[in-house]
Amino acid sequence: MTDTPLHPTLAKITQRIIDRSRNSRQRYLDRIRAAKQQGKVERSRLGCSNLAHGYAAMPKTVKIEMLRENVPNLGIITAYNDMVSAHQPFKDFPDWIKDEALKHGATAQVAGGTPAMCDGITQGYAGMELSLFSRDVIAMSTAIGLSHQMFDGGLFMGVCDKIVPGLMIGALSFGHLPAVFVPAGPMSSGIGNKEKARTRQLFAEGKVGREALLESEMGSYHSPGTCTFYGTANSNQMMMEMMGVHLPAAAFVHPYTELREALTRHAAAHLAQNIRSGNIKPLGEMLTEKSFINALIGLMATGGSTNHTMHLIAMARTAGVILNWDDFDEISAIVPLLIRVYPNGKADINHFTAAGGLPFVIRELLKAGLLHNDVDTVVGRGIHHYTQEPFLIDGKLEWRDAPDTSGDDEILRTIDRPFSPDGGLRLMKGNIGRSVIKVSAVREGCRIIEAPAIVFNDQREVLEAFDRGELERDFVCVVRYQGPRANGMPELHKLTPPLGILQDRGFKVALLTDGRMSGASGKVPAAIHMTPEASMGGNIAKIRTGDIIRFDSVSGELNVLLDEAQWSARTPESIDLTANGAGCGRELFANFRSLTSEAETGAMSFGGEFA
Repeated sequence: MTDTPLHPTLAKITQRIIDRSRNSRQRYLDRIRAAKQQGKVERSRLGCSNLAHGYAAMPKTVKIEMLRENVPNLGIITAYNDMVSAHQPFKDFPDWIKDEALKHGATAQVAGGTPAMCDGITQGYAGMELSLFSRDVIAMSTAIGLSHQMFDGGLFMGVCDKIVPGLMIGALSFGHLPAVFVPAGPMSSGIGNKEKARTRQLFAEGKVGREALLESEMGSYHSPGTCTFYGTANSNQMMMEMMGVHLPAAAFVHPYTELREALTRHAAAHLAQNIRSGNIKPLGEMLTEKSFINALIGLMATGGSTNHTMHLIAMARTAGVILNWDDFDEISAIVPLLIRVYPNGKADINHFTAAGGLPFVIRELLKAGLLHNDVDTVVGRGIHHYTQEPFLIDGKLEWRDAPDTSGDDEILRTIDRPFSPDGGLRLMKGNIGRSVIKVSAVREGCRIIEAPAIVFNDQREVLEAFDRGELERDFVCVVRYQGPRANGMPELHKLTPPLGILQDRGFKVALLTDGRMSGASGKVPAAIHMTPEASMGGNIAKIRTGDIIRFDSVSGELNVLLDEAQWSARTPESIDLTANGAGCGRELFANFRSLTSEAETGAMSFGGEFA
């Protein structure tokens, strides 16, 4: 593929990020290079007693191989459990990987497991307040698994919201090791997303009962695999492709298929062979500023999850790369929206894949000079490798070029005829602070609102006010004390149906919060991740019911329309947060809440180098 010159604005933004990250990136590289065991397998530094513990549980044939000092050992970090549909398929992956590693001159061990919680299960309940910080727990448990220093490379198995970012943060803390990320794939398509959303709204209006709602939900979430809407989980998979840490187009192949098993086995074989030959870079050196920028571009071109305005920043910071919301905003302005998948459209991720999928998107971005091709990936130099998709021909894997034309231009389009000229993510800022909004799913006439605030300190208060009929008006719904330090920053999806109903009744409504809405952000304009959050003295805590708010997601203006002197003189209103501190395990996360950084710096609880 002939490289198109890089878009000049992208080149300017890229250089700015490189310059901003220069010192922190060099410190990271120095650290991981110092950790590298030169010319020997990692375990060669361990003493005999230490090694005996590491070998003890292995079959005799594997022990024989591990005693050879030129045989690499692959560490598997798995997020398997059989409750979360996206992670249940990982059950058999370690056996396939171990079998394939032995065939290619390597051994493999399960180095450790990580938790993998489902936001869909905890949504609206106390457990959701552990969700964001589960990312940091996953990162730490990944590091614990690798800390035995038995491994020469890693295979990382995860899919969903916090799991992949946590695995990546943990893997980058051992960035001197090469790595491949191994996905499990989406479930088959269930009932249509439009039908599902309609039933949810009817339930919120009291027009159908719980039995009908449960039947609808189970018709959508119905089998092993990732949920098929384009939320944080599938945005994760897109970003791993854009960063080149998957095998090309591995993300959206269904579980329990011959092709999925072949791809999993090939990941192990490929990593083993390339460690032996020295043809693969350590993860921390492979992923550069441009790799993370490619992920950001992919987020905009596909209308991905707003959660990654935190997670991508956190992953990048682990590798010494400093991104901020200005970068997101400016890249969004130049990257056109090429796909429409629910909640930005009616289709699901399977329809998108069938229409041409990520290989088509990557090729279109490269053609327009809107993607960095001069990056390393697990399959070699250049993201152009990811313009191909895998097939299993007579039992052998074969990659072929993506189709020249979209299979459905209501789902996937070329760069010269996009759904929108920009990526649909905006930076909102003004006298309240800084926040982000996903406008790609918001109708044109609903993007600018000037209306009184109604202030709430809990999402349940909003639902109760709706049930009492108190919200039948134009208003900006302000839900504060929902940030990382207040209560772990839960997602507020239960607000979407009632606010959507009010919008459908002709009222102008918007949401302003220091909490999250994630990749399922829908038709109601929502300025989220407000920074500084209320618990850190942010100005969102100064808003009072009745204040007029100018909410303009076209220009990015977000202001309380008060005289500057009057606004400056007003003090933040504090509330009692002790109820957030215990129950459902929340007491174990007190240190996370007290240490976490702001949303724009990744909401990281590690402090130090990463804050």
